Amino acid sequence: MASGQQKAQQNLDAFLLWKATQTGDDFKQIIFRGQLNRGEIAKAIGCGKSALNQNPALKTAVKNLEDELRGRGVLPPLTQDAKENAGKPKIYDNTANRKSLDSKRVSSLEAENIELKAKVKQLEGKLARFGELSETLSEMGFMPR
Repeated sequence: MASGQQKAQQNLDAFLLWKATQTGDDFKQIIFRGQLNRGEIAKAIGCGKSALNQNPALKTAVKNLEDELRGRGVLPPLTQDAKENAGKPKIYDNTANRKSLDSKRVSSLEAENIELKAKVKQLEGKLARFGELSETLSEMGFMPR
């Protein structure tokens, strides 16, 4: 069984071989959110996604490939915000899920509110018609039971 260092080198060699066989169009097929899809790279070279983050040499090779592809115009350029926050971890927003659920709930309530307003308007029209009919019948002496 291979040691961790040997496995890391095998993954790097597999990545370099894979990279050499790809064209710009091949890379365009696996772009996700402005960078290469790590899951697709991991499948192609036969390693886990975690290896792309935990193996420093492999991580650097992927970053260098992305920089090269940005230079050739295959990948979109980094935004100013992305450049500033390149090495920093993302700030976790524990309210994001709640906001998403609230947004969906508000949307469904607004749709229900519109439907109910339309139904109220329709029923008010019927009530006005039947109110006039009831008034006419009472004037004629016919009282509904």
